[in-house]
Amino acid sequence: MTRPGATAWLSLACALAMGAACCGKAWAQPAVVDDSLDPPQAGKALRDRDFGVGTRGFGLDRRVEMYQWRADRDAYTRVWNTAAIDSSHFAPGHANPKKLPLDNRRWWSDDATLEGKPIDLAVLQTLGQWRVFRPNFSRLPANLAASFQPEGDGLGSAENPLDPQIGDIRITWRELSLPPLEGKVELRGDRWVLSPEAAAQALSAERASTVVELPPGTDQRLLPWLLGAAAMLLVAALVWRRVRRRRG
Repeated sequence: MTRPGATAWLSLACALAMGAACCGKAWAQPAVVDDSLDPPQAGKALRDRDFGVGTRGFGLDRRVEMYQWRADRDAYTRVWNTAAIDSSHFAPGHANPKKLPLDNRRWWSDDATLEGKPIDLAVLQTLGQWRVFRPNFSRLPANLAASFQPEGDGLGSAENPLDPQIGDIRITWRELSLPPLEGKVELRGDRWVLSPEAAAQALSAERASTVVELPPGTDQRLLPWLLGAAAMLLVAALVWRRVRRRRG
């Protein structure tokens, strides 16, 4: 049987939770920003000097993949991977190179502006959108031109791209663009920074993308029940704590 005091506190906790949600929506209004902002400017070109690849975007990303063996239960498969796969415990005949011959690298614009004011790096990293582009390889150094050839949107080291061998490399590049920034940034001092709402949305998206890992053998269908039970226990603990404080 539930005590009247506990029932009252449970009702109060529910009401407070609903009120907090409503207040959160009321306070999480976007910063007031002029809706006639000029498009942001990326500044000077970014360049991957190793390959002579450049872009006028807000960021440049070099993605390096190596063809390697990967252990898959009782079998081995060959995959493209952006990091070296440790094969020290693999069966004979399945050795991978110990490291990639080239690093994955990323460059950010350090002089991007909006309305003549600098844009904070966090804006680029949070709101920027990456897209693959095919560079002009006319400035590819001679030593790399001897090792790589155009393959898809990038470069590859395989003699036959349809039949790559272990240790072959392929490289692609991406450039960063920015969406319209109205309502997503605010001018703080002399620098454009993320608005509170944009920062909160980015944090919510990051949390939503977090995968909950269960112990091996756990039925995935139990996940909603486990999460629900955990939430109920948390609410019950908070209510009981408040009841004890009031009695004390």
